[in-house]
Amino acid sequence: MSRCFQLTFMMSSFFFLSSSLVSAADLQTREQILEERMETYTKYSSLTLPWYYLAAVDQFERNIQQVRNDIPKREGTVAIQFTDDYWVGVHNPIKNDTLSASIAFFDGNGMDGNNDGFADQKNDDDVMLTMAHFLSKYSHSEKELKLALKTYYKHEQSVNQIMTIAKIYEHFETLKLDQNAFPLPVTQDYSYRSTWGDRRGWGGRRIHEGTDLFASYGVPVRATTYGLIETKGWNEYGGWRVGIRDVLNTYHYFAHLSSFSKEIKEGDIIKPGTIIGYVGSTGYGKKWTSGRFPPHLHYGMYKYNGRTEWAYDPYPSLKRWEQQERKGPN
Repeated sequence: MSRCFQLTFMMSSFFFLSSSLVSAADLQTREQILEERMETYTKYSSLTLPWYYLAAVDQFERNIQQVRNDIPKREGTVAIQFTDDYWVGVHNPIKNDTLSASIAFFDGNGMDGNNDGFADQKNDDDVMLTMAHFLSKYSHSEKELKLALKTYYKHEQSVNQIMTIAKIYEHFETLKLDQNAFPLPVTQDYSYRSTWGDRRGWGGRRIHEGTDLFASYGVPVRATTYGLIETKGWNEYGGWRVGIRDVLNTYHYFAHLSSFSKEIKEGDIIKPGTIIGYVGSTGYGKKWTSGRFPPHLHYGMYKYNGRTEWAYDPYPSLKRWEQQERKGPN
């Protein structure tokens, strides 16, 4: 029995150490990826086109590739992709053309970033130079840059999302923005369960697009992500509410607040854990309506995919963030 126990203990220790090493390797790889991206953005930036605009466009494209089946995921340091017609020229008969000379002849936009005579969409330098060149023509003011993005992406919401990402990167001066926070202090008394899809009757038949976290009046409500406060004010369904948009094309919705923090306003860029308001029971009526249901925080998450914005269940994220906070820093 003792030899069996010893063997079991040794095997368990081996698997634990192996798991720890894998986690450390994954973390190191993540750090290396972000460093490589930053080096690429900095390389093709300029005084009129700071790195954070290139980073924002690249992150936006990475975000939409992850949630859409009609866009292939680009392999490489950067995620930016171009249509064949844009890259090689509309009238170019060779849709996978990589010769810089012939691409230029057919008025294509693909450029040679590494000076090898080819403009290859599979090459990160070529792709980044092409995007940097396009944006540089309009980057002398924010208004012109937004016009360029609108011309390229067609959707106003896409432009707003890219500009939001750029502002967040500029503010924190880093790409390392992976941290999240649970929306309520884990030291407080609260309860929640998965309520995604439950029926709601007020204001017409609809489903519940979020998770309700029940707590006492006045419990602090905290930002769950690095982001920009996009909305702050009254909504007849959500009462006093705050909306925060992050670098992953996700909109975080905090509703039924009793009041806001005096330290925040629309347009502010904040980090996880920032107090944005306090638990209440506002909503389901005209402005200032309160008390029609028990105090709680309604938390919702909405993803923008480059065309539309849709809600998804925040419960798995909430459970993960709660567990991380209860474990404390590693």
